[in-house]
Amino acid sequence: MSKVEEFEELRPLLFSIAYRILGSVGEAEDAVQETWLRFDGSATRPTSTRAFLSAAVTRIAIDVLRSARVRREEYVGPWFPEPLLSDPYEDPARSVELADSVSMAALLLLERLSPLERAVFVLREVFAFGFDEIAAAVGRSEAACRQLLVRARRHMREGRPRFETARAEREELAARFFEALREGDVGGLQELLAADVSMVGDGGGKAPQLARAVVGAQNVARLLAAVYPRLAGLGLTFEPREINGQPGAVVRDREGKVLQTLALDVLDGRIQAVRSVINPDKLGHLGPVADAWAIHREAKHVRRPAR
Repeated sequence: MSKVEEFEELRPLLFSIAYRILGSVGEAEDAVQETWLRFDGSATRPTSTRAFLSAAVTRIAIDVLRSARVRREEYVGPWFPEPLLSDPYEDPARSVELADSVSMAALLLLERLSPLERAVFVLREVFAFGFDEIAAAVGRSEAACRQLLVRARRHMREGRPRFETARAEREELAARFFEALREGDVGGLQELLAADVSMVGDGGGKAPQLARAVVGAQNVARLLAAVYPRLAGLGLTFEPREINGQPGAVVRDREGKVLQTLALDVLDGRIQAVRSVINPDKLGHLGPVADAWAIHREAKHVRRPAR
């Protein structure tokens, strides 16, 4: 195989590693591109191309994450990962780990870890790399990597979700949710929400967003029923999609531009969290982005449809 062919075969794995470390589609793609440049510029062929490229993309991602943490500390409002519609890497033997690790909830938990802990956890727990490969990737001894993994597991253990609800059940619940959302059906929405459900939005100060999290089934249902039927009245549509492996939707304006994504955490037959990403900087990889402020102003003058 040529260098290009070897690299393209491993590209899905490299992106998936980088995205889980960084939580950013754009930064992950940049890390993969930088990995290619290093590989292409190498005078010798490595014994294991997979090990070489995985180590390179991990080191690049760690460096990017260290600098990104400063920006995240200054971020306006809650920070969410950039929404991912489909994970390019597939491994039937590790499908559960892959699905869990890409969810918004899991990626937010990974934010608690140091860059090295995060990289070791991703490589070992998600992709099942050996400690010799991990040590080479992060520049630490195997013993140090084992200690990093112990700490990472301890940080992740308590809050790490396991979305074990069957796919068909999740999709059916999401369909009912978005139907009730379009109709502004408070009661219908409330039936689908967990008692302690939370709704949180990421606008980054660049789009209309919630001042703080809204908690409780009744509060969330009333907010959703007050806002989204008005948006539907402006011609906005809800395109059902998996967002980070969980049921959700891409919300588009009347011209088909992306306004926001909605991701639903489903557990035990109820929606545990509704997460909205409306920051335009995080939506560009999904297509042309709508003017959220203009839609917000227009929606103020739209009456809520009578039921």
